[in-house]
Amino acid sequence: MIDLERDGDVFILTMNAGENRWNTTFTRAISAAIDEVEASTGPAALVTTSAHEKFFSNGLDLDWVTSSDEHPGGDRAAFGTEFMDLMGRLITLPMPTIAAVNGHGFGAGFMVALTHDIRIMREDRGYLCANELEIGLTIPIPEVALFRHKMSASAFNQTVLLARRWTAPDAIAAGFVDSAFPLDGVREGAIRRAAGVAHLATDRKKYGWQKESIYGENSVLNGPHGAGHVLKNAADYLGPRP
Repeated sequence: MIDLERDGDVFILTMNAGENRWNTTFTRAISAAIDEVEASTGPAALVTTSAHEKFFSNGLDLDWVTSSDEHPGGDRAAFGTEFMDLMGRLITLPMPTIAAVNGHGFGAGFMVALTHDIRIMREDRGYLCANELEIGLTIPIPEVALFRHKMSASAFNQTVLLARRWTAPDAIAAGFVDSAFPLDGVREGAIRRAAGVAHLATDRKKYGWQKESIYGENSVLNGPHGAGHVLKNAADYLGPRP
């Protein structure tokens, strides 16, 4: 279901569950892999990708949601809280993270990509799309907040209200995808990029604090005070000391 390997300072997490649809069992498997990554020390970066050539992640496991029988997807009642918590862990993971999007990422799959610091897509095919409205669902507020933090206002509007299907060239032009490669170069391109930034997380505490300042409680991006106040009261906002 999940393969985790290490290449020097780079952890490579490969989702290996077919279309990588999200249910509680899948969420817990990835969470356990992230536990292992976080237990490491020293310089590190994470690359997340998929073993499926067509899908990075095809969103919520709708068969599991609608099934009335026992299903290997696990406890339905636990899913919402555990999945959102995992997304929060990923966006604040104390190391650089790269999503190697080698196929379609719909709904929750798009979310996973956006929780990473850098996104690399397959250049010839594959969409990123928040398709909840198209399938009779709504986008939860935490997901909306994620999109708003990671996208320009125009891209956000097209994603959340118009269910736009973003190709690699369009996503790069919109600014929320970094680069694109042919299918056989996506994984290696992401690993190379990750290796080049892993040193930034030599001090995990400082790197984690920097992410929390952007995406955590009282985020600097949407706090109540303007830059003038913060600058004049800088002592109230100091991070970890050397």
